[in-house]
Amino acid sequence: MNFSRILIGVVFVFSSFVKGVDPLGTAYKLEDYFAAFGTAWANDYSLIFSIVLCTLEFMIGIALLLNLRMNFTAWALLLMMVFFTGLTLNDAIFNPVPDCGCFGDAITLSNWETFYKNVVLMLFVFIVFRRRKEFNSCWKFVIQNVLLVLLTFIFIGFSYYNYTQLPLIDFRPWKVGNNMSGDKNAEVKVYLRYRNVETGEEKEYLSPDYPWNDPEWMDRWEFVDQRFESDKAQIAHNLLAEDESGNDFTSYILESEEMFVFVSYDIKKASKNSLIKISEIGKMLEESGYKVVLLTSCLPEEVKIYQKDYDVGFETFYADEVVLKTIIRSNPGLVLFHKGFVASKWHFNSLPHLDEVQSLVSELDEKYSIENP
Repeated sequence: MNFSRILIGVVFVFSSFVKGVDPLGTAYKLEDYFAAFGTAWANDYSLIFSIVLCTLEFMIGIALLLNLRMNFTAWALLLMMVFFTGLTLNDAIFNPVPDCGCFGDAITLSNWETFYKNVVLMLFVFIVFRRRKEFNSCWKFVIQNVLLVLLTFIFIGFSYYNYTQLPLIDFRPWKVGNNMSGDKNAEVKVYLRYRNVETGEEKEYLSPDYPWNDPEWMDRWEFVDQRFESDKAQIAHNLLAEDESGNDFTSYILESEEMFVFVSYDIKKASKNSLIKISEIGKMLEESGYKVVLLTSCLPEEVKIYQKDYDVGFETFYADEVVLKTIIRSNPGLVLFHKGFVASKWHFNSLPHLDEVQSLVSELDEKYSIENP
């Protein structure tokens, strides 16, 4: 009985933590579900749903571990597990999204693996639910309530901090210190899959041979996924950065020395305050002699409006929106690349001062090199 309680509690706390440490990533995953089930109107609330879902999962997990309000907790546990077991069965059969994201980016499971995991957990859930009235807490009823409320607010604050800053723990390939270099001589083909928002029809295009610069087409078709084909290179980063003419500048961005990259998957969705901050520090970096570029998925016409409104002329390259969201959980955000390595990343709420940049740059060759990764 107690083994079941502790096992499920550990799983729930771990699952809520790895998603709560990256609430924006969890929100993106929820948007995938909204698109798959035709409820795109809910995208505006995806972040709220993300934090609420992770908090509820954390509350159940911590209540199980600490043996709090077990009758109520067992009911909440059963209802949540029944719902998500049914959802993951649907995912496994129909594959509306390729990865449910139940453990965030920390652990990736296939849809069938996720369903089997839930089936196994349900065995322990039934034990906890059946014997829910036999659990005796060492705390009084009032203390149990206070503990649950206090820990809930702490977790909400934890998730909000990771949203307004960068995730405290980065489980993605683009975390600071990773080497993103590839085989420069490898021929890589990038295939993009798009879905018609009206009919649900899906089509695959060989990049850049698709009408990405047609606003009407972009309104009717939404990005679904991409895949890479290469005989020589192992593509870990999935980035293809192109100029307005479709020329590949990926290696130029990743492998240059001291390359500061402003990443904005959608300039239109960025706040005015964040764009002012980014523009000001960008000008400061350029005046100090550093290379500064903008990497976005917006149309060239939208970039020109931004450049005019904020009086900037950053060299601009274009990449897939999903990849840009993966690179940094900030719109916009600042990434420093050095000889293929992700040297540093900043949220727009915590952009560096010039002296911090100079101190960091002075140590780059010592910290990031192929010989001493």
